[in-house]
Amino acid sequence: MAGVEGRVALITGAGRGIGRATAETLAARGARVMCVARSEQELADTGLDYAVADLGTVDGCEKAVAEAEERLGSIEILICNHGLGSAHERVIWEQDPGVWDEMMRINLDGPYHLSRLVLPQMVERRYGRIVYTSSTAGLVAEYAGSAYSSSKHGLLGLMRSVAQDAGPFGITSNAVLPGWVRTEMADRSAQAEANDRGTTVEHVWEERAALYPPERVATPQEVAEMIAFLATEESSGVSGEAIRVALGSVS
Repeated sequence: MAGVEGRVALITGAGRGIGRATAETLAARGARVMCVARSEQELADTGLDYAVADLGTVDGCEKAVAEAEERLGSIEILICNHGLGSAHERVIWEQDPGVWDEMMRINLDGPYHLSRLVLPQMVERRYGRIVYTSSTAGLVAEYAGSAYSSSKHGLLGLMRSVAQDAGPFGITSNAVLPGWVRTEMADRSAQAEANDRGTTVEHVWEERAALYPPERVATPQEVAEMIAFLATEESSGVSGEAIRVALGSVS
């Protein structure tokens, strides 16, 4: 199977967690990977090509795409994985409007700009794979997470729009929807919840694990494996899909 070998992949949020696991997985399978995030030290630790950029700005998105194209060639795989979590959110009537603005700028505007920047060459080449990391909160809103949940719902609309617009040109667009995954971002929300409730972080994670039939949360690698499949040539029959990676949870 051709998979991803030799394909140029731009992966955002690649310094840690799901993004890093995805970058390492695709690189191990022969893709030419460009990692993007805001933390240079984390990116350098991957040992892969990287660009430091703020993907919550148009300039940052343009920089990431330009550096990838200059150093590796035309982008054939775009993995929009970066994002801001909801640990700092409050119930909507107490929410600072600035939290909403920042969340949309990073979680939704960034993927939009990256998509519009890479798609012209994908259309010209009549090939492309785009994968967005949404969340199960993109289907069922979480408490005190109006901005995060809305951004992740919006990401699914973007994904489906790209699937319709770009589908005639051999381009697929899909999203993965992880449930709880123990990443640094999720740990911050666990710490915030533990502080609010007067309990421990480990107890919060035990409760989260109990939501799933195997009584554990998914790993970054498990999510990365689904993303990696959607990035392959063989996934050509799958487009416009929101695929849960949530260990069988129904909520």
